[in-house]
Amino acid sequence: MNHLKSSIRLKENVRRRNFAFKLVILILLEIFYAGDTFLRPILEKYEILNHIIRALIFLLSANLIISLGRIITLRIYLQQREETKVQPNFVVGIDRIATLLNMFAILISLMLAFGIRPLEFLTSITIVAAAIALLTKDYITNIVNGLIMMFSDQLEIGDKVQIGRHTGFIRDITLINLVLKNDSGEIILIPNTMALSTDVVNFSKNNTHQVIFDSEVSTKNEIYLNDLEEKLELVLEKYPEFVFKEGAQLNILERKAETILIRFQFPIKTGEKPTEIQVKKAINQALIDWRHEQR
Repeated sequence: MNHLKSSIRLKENVRRRNFAFKLVILILLEIFYAGDTFLRPILEKYEILNHIIRALIFLLSANLIISLGRIITLRIYLQQREETKVQPNFVVGIDRIATLLNMFAILISLMLAFGIRPLEFLTSITIVAAAIALLTKDYITNIVNGLIMMFSDQLEIGDKVQIGRHTGFIRDITLINLVLKNDSGEIILIPNTMALSTDVVNFSKNNTHQVIFDSEVSTKNEIYLNDLEEKLELVLEKYPEFVFKEGAQLNILERKAETILIRFQFPIKTGEKPTEIQVKKAINQALIDWRHEQR
């Protein structure tokens, strides 16, 4: 987490420099707009230019206020949090809120640039706004649920989770979707509403999670499950620092006329992604070798 905290501070230093640069631009614009300068006759002659500068002043002012709030909030958060408790979710949530507020500021600035008074405009389209709200209620719900997850410690970026039938690592939390990446490298987009309304298993909240192998075995030949279990446990002994062999177990899930469905599972340390992939390959190879031996 030390690396994460250092990375956040470096980015914040860049944002502070940008804040100072935008503040200087705002002061200059304000001087030219409100002061008695050579631009005064031009602004009075060309009304559209007057509206554009006024819109730029509003946009920069709003952006500076939003940036200042973001910088102060994140600074307080970093000071109060220990290094091991810094959550990337919180930073993502602050960024998303700042983006939303900046979008509203851009919309109002566009109105000002075209000489439209925002309050009068919003009042005149109250019915249209209500209709738009009804049409976009699903998106609004997703945005609210996304913000809830960003500021919650139940789901964090990097956690391995199972949502419905999908299992993978959380790569991002957007205002619309939860982005997962599964073991095969595929990107899965899950709506935020679904992530909060269905059962979620967070393997990363424990120190371990279960790795499961299901295999269908023919009953035409004699099957010695104890021998198979010992063979698979020998594979696990190669990874004592990551795999808990004591928790391994081999069970029969289903009996059919000509086959049986078996399950081998064992706990492994969470977050050891490369090792987990290596162990899975070794177990799969052991199962294939055992099938050939049975034939």
